[in-house]
Amino acid sequence: MLGPIFFFSKMDSAELINRIRLITNKFNLDNISRTEAYFAFYEKHKEIQWAFLASQVSRNAGWCMCDLQGPMFSSILSKKKIQQLFLTYEKANWLIFNDAFPQLLIYDYSTKINAPMFHLLKYFHVSSFMEEEWKLFWEAGDKKRLMNSLIINEQHIIQSPVIENKRIIKNVFHSIPYLFQDLLHYNSVLFPDLNGNLYGASVSNFTSIDQRINLGNNLAAILFKSNLYQEFYDFARKVIHTGSRRDYEKFTHFKVNNRTPILRMIYPVINHEVVTRQDWYKGRIKSCWRKRKKGEEPILLTKWYENKQKQLHHLITWDLKWLH
Repeated sequence: MLGPIFFFSKMDSAELINRIRLITNKFNLDNISRTEAYFAFYEKHKEIQWAFLASQVSRNAGWCMCDLQGPMFSSILSKKKIQQLFLTYEKANWLIFNDAFPQLLIYDYSTKINAPMFHLLKYFHVSSFMEEEWKLFWEAGDKKRLMNSLIINEQHIIQSPVIENKRIIKNVFHSIPYLFQDLLHYNSVLFPDLNGNLYGASVSNFTSIDQRINLGNNLAAILFKSNLYQEFYDFARKVIHTGSRRDYEKFTHFKVNNRTPILRMIYPVINHEVVTRQDWYKGRIKSCWRKRKKGEEPILLTKWYENKQKQLHHLITWDLKWLH
């Protein structure tokens, strides 16, 4: 796995801050390292359920990235468009990890010394909202509330730099909305198991922060559904994340034509520009963001995915040159 990413000894605040920055930068390398880091943290701190959710959603982001270089999309999309789409996924992935992983590491350190150190979150430009939520969790231990709070926070983290970015709106959301939201599964997140089943949920309007938070809450409910959790956990523990959809397609009981490559064989490490974040929290949280889901049916998407692959294959064979 990742080696000693957690803390084993007491240190002063300056040393701790520096250590957290180094660890975060080390594992914010690419989609693979982020996915592994989230899951390694969850393995140690099962009470932080968001870490498992983040690792599963990060797997999906990697699969979407690799779709772009698969035989289907690489034949109908220009190299420029592929790069624009990849960088959109990558930027959102990087931003969330850059904000969230220092929070997880500060929690880990707090458990080591048995004292809350969440006042240090401001040195990582974490929202005042999350500082208060971590303090509440330390005192009351409400796992579901903390997971919901982290879902709310992560969607605000990407709202301005990604969703409201004028260049991304022009080149991605407005130029090929159907491709982005439907063909690339951007609005659907899949949770596989070792039996070839695919569960998950989707969002109809990805640019809406309300809809994305609603999706996150729904995914959390599905992931920790009592009769499904162990299946998802076993898959995550036993199947190494490569970015290729072969990670789970090898377990399905139907033929898949869309063979996607391995992420580290097709994409370089991206050096992101570090910009100081402003605190998004204005002292108010919408009540709808706190609404806890029950993982309502239908959540089994195996047949949907099979049909989606057939549709994609037919579309590609029709040579959709208008997508360039």
